[in-house]
Amino acid sequence: MERLTDQGRPVRVGSRSGKPPFDWNDESTWAPALEGVTAAYITYYPDLALPGAVAAVDGFARLAAHSGVEQLVLLSGRGEPEAEAAERAVQGAGTGWTVVRSSWFSQNFSESFLLDPVQLGDIALPAGDAREPFTDADDIADVVTAALVDSRHRGKVYEVTGPRLLSFAEVAAELSAATGRTITYTPVSRDEYSKVLEENGLPLEFADLFAGILDGRNAHLTDGVQQALGRAPKDFADYARESAAAGAWER
Repeated sequence: MERLTDQGRPVRVGSRSGKPPFDWNDESTWAPALEGVTAAYITYYPDLALPGAVAAVDGFARLAAHSGVEQLVLLSGRGEPEAEAAERAVQGAGTGWTVVRSSWFSQNFSESFLLDPVQLGDIALPAGDAREPFTDADDIADVVTAALVDSRHRGKVYEVTGPRLLSFAEVAAELSAATGRTITYTPVSRDEYSKVLEENGLPLEFADLFAGILDGRNAHLTDGVQQALGRAPKDFADYARESAAAGAWER
């Protein structure tokens, strides 16, 4: 949002606390949120791979096109068949579109469900020795902003990744170096991780999602950030150092 307001562009936040409010689970809130909007950024919560996501995105995209929205930008996920179905829904809605297909966010370790495990010193996931090209959220935000305001990005799919592949054990080592503490990675089974999700009030479907996409299918790099922005993506080590310096993992 800040990137757009810094350009002097009016922005409407689509959230339940927004004005007007927006709720993915309440279709009556969609049309008021779209009134007067020319471009919209679509992020489905909690994840495009969960049941009901594709139908909701399809309905919202078609309503947006009918309401006069000229450009839709969808945040999608790599290696997720359900996410690809949502992409097709947006592409077929009848208006301009750009897809930003992302790998795991680096910020999952500092702003999301992996914050507490990092603070506690152990990251437990059903990921085995899979390697991922972790993507910095700032890179995603820059690509999304460009796609919202510049028509040259219409009709394109940007698959964005970081500049190198890392296992979760290597991520733990990078976080240890950045924080000066010992942070480990513990591979667990899907059933073991389901118990962790339940204890933390998170959707149990995440266990199947993580076990599915963390099977090596995304263990390759792409140049989506370079294509969209003409620069290299941020490395995970830089993210870890900057986040540690900002106090992200202070308890």
